[in-house]
Amino acid sequence: MRIIPAIDIIDGKCVRLTKGDYDTKKVYNENPLEVAKEFEAAGVQYLHLVDLDGAKAKHIVNHRVLEQIASKTDLKIDFGGGLKTNEDLHIAFNSGAKQITGGSIAVNDRETFEGWISKYGAQKIILGADCNNEKIAISGWQTESNLDVIPFIKNYQKKAIKYVICTDIAKDGMLEGPSFDLYQKIIAECSHSDGQTIKLVASGGISNIDELPILKEMGCEGVIIGKAIYENKISLQQLQRYL
Repeated sequence: MRIIPAIDIIDGKCVRLTKGDYDTKKVYNENPLEVAKEFEAAGVQYLHLVDLDGAKAKHIVNHRVLEQIASKTDLKIDFGGGLKTNEDLHIAFNSGAKQITGGSIAVNDRETFEGWISKYGAQKIILGADCNNEKIAISGWQTESNLDVIPFIKNYQKKAIKYVICTDIAKDGMLEGPSFDLYQKIIAECSHSDGQTIKLVASGGISNIDELPILKEMGCEGVIIGKAIYENKISLQQLQRYL
C-alpha cells in the first residue's frame, strides 16, 4: 500500500482544513517545498498536492508551487484542485505532475474528463470521488450532488478509470479514523466490475498508525495522510516501516 502525504495549498502556503471548510484554515508552513523535502528525506516517494485556491476559483492557481516541488524533489506528485480545462491539465503536467485528480469535472463535464482518460491514459488520470453521506461533493466540497458514490465510480470503471481517491468529507481533518465501512463497500462492489480492478486510495480521517494495516488488509492501494502528520499523531519515523 502506497503512503501518500498531502500538502494542501492556499496563498502558496501549506494549510489544512476541517471537513473542507475554508473558514477552518490552519497554516502549518509558509513554504510547502520545505514540507515536501522533509517527506522525501524520510523516504516518502509520493505526494498528494491540492490547489485549494484552484478548487474555489475553478481553474489552476498554484502551479508554481507544483513546479517548485516537482523540480526540487523526486516525489511522484498527484495534483488536484480546479482542473477544469485542457489548458489547466496541460499546465499541471508541464509543471511536473505525474498524475492529476479530477473531481468536479468528472461530474459536470463528463465529455472532457473522459477525453482526458482517452488521451493521457488511466495511469495518469485519477477519479476524485469525494463524498458526504455517500453523495458525491464538488467545487472544493462546497456543493453536494445527487450522485451516489458507488454507481459514480462504477460508471467511470466502464471508461477504464483505474485510480480512485475517495474522501469521506465528514471524516476529513477530524482525526477520528477513516471511513472503513465505506471503503470496504467500494472495494467489494467496484473491484471486479467488468473485469476492471480499481486502485482505491483512502483519504480523510486517518488518526493513528494502527489504522494503516487495516486499510492495507482491506485492499486499499494507497492512503493519503494529512492532518495526522501535521498534528504529530503520526510521525514520519513511524511511517517508514510502511514505505
